[in-house]
Amino acid sequence: MNMHSARSVSGLDNLKTILGIAVLSIRWDDAIALLARLVAERRFTKISFLNAHNANIACTDPVFAEALDDFLILPDGVGVDVAAKLLYGAPFPDNLNGTDFIPAFLQASARPLTVGLLGATRVNAEAASVKLAALAVQHTFVVIHDGYFSAEQEQGIVDRIAKLRPDILLVAMGVPRQELWIARHIDQRHCTLPIAVGALLDFLSGTVPRAPLWMRRLRVEWLFRLIVEPGRLWRRYVVGNPLFLWRVVRQKLSRRTDPAGEAL
Repeated sequence: MNMHSARSVSGLDNLKTILGIAVLSIRWDDAIALLARLVAERRFTKISFLNAHNANIACTDPVFAEALDDFLILPDGVGVDVAAKLLYGAPFPDNLNGTDFIPAFLQASARPLTVGLLGATRVNAEAASVKLAALAVQHTFVVIHDGYFSAEQEQGIVDRIAKLRPDILLVAMGVPRQELWIARHIDQRHCTLPIAVGALLDFLSGTVPRAPLWMRRLRVEWLFRLIVEPGRLWRRYVVGNPLFLWRVVRQKLSRRTDPAGEAL
């Protein structure tokens, strides 16, 4: 979803461009209402989240950046807030990180929905499905497949999604694979809202611990994750966060303003 189609879907002319990616600036409750409306109207919309890590990937992977242009992007984490403050003078109104926002959206949706889960390990996906079913009893949760499949299995998985045609498809394969997979395989024949959710199923399963609430409130959940998985995440945070901020400062120094007054 490019900048203009994002506006037409949301009815809100409020996007902040962070390193070339248009991110919807929206309050938590308004975002829940928006997604509920898209589902009710069966308006096929690909959804993802922007944080410092995937913004960095998009800077070096033009295929990923181009794919994101067709997604409705929500803000995730303190990094994009700092960027918004630097570029626009104000942070995003709310942190819509998928780990908290998606379960809250499902709980808030009164209308019974079918939700497909694709990704993570089979054990984690099943455990996440049980957790979600307890959180949002009004919905039906179906594990489509884990995230470890061969190219030969792919068409069968896509066919299964089309047969189920869930209202929502949670795709948890990590960045950029999950967004690219949605972009290449999923359209309105398969579901209404495909949502790229990263490690959500791992968190819900309890396999990967969440930071304590006080750390989340201080906006340093990334530090907790770094402590828990230093080998996997040191490059993302220790190298990636300063690199992201440097890129944002460079955008601020070099940006021009178009006639509509948006940062390019």
